[in-house]
Amino acid sequence: MEFIYVLKLIPRLHKEDSWTDEDEGIVQRHFTRLKEMTESGDVILAGRTLNEEENAFGIVVFEADDEKQAKAMMKADPAVKEGIMRAELFPYRVALLRKETNNV
Repeated sequence: MEFIYVLKLIPRLHKEDSWTDEDEGIVQRHFTRLKEMTESGDVILAGRTLNEEENAFGIVVFEADDEKQAKAMMKADPAVKEGIMRAELFPYRVALLRKETNNV
């Protein structure tokens, strides 16, 4: 089954000068985990909007056996677990996916 979770920063982090070294470390662990999960085939794609306003968000599209496993995977995300991002989970289905290209 496929799922998507939408990530949003907590309000304190909407301003760049509010970030701490601890926050940066959490985001690095978040990225490393998603990279590993992408390499293992669990994550289909992950990314974020490039704006810095409070309407900015990230997404993770991934596969899980069921909703219970999907919730556990989302809650284990370091950014969610350590409270710098809030996440909301949705069942999802990829309908179209661009073929891999070597132009990237």
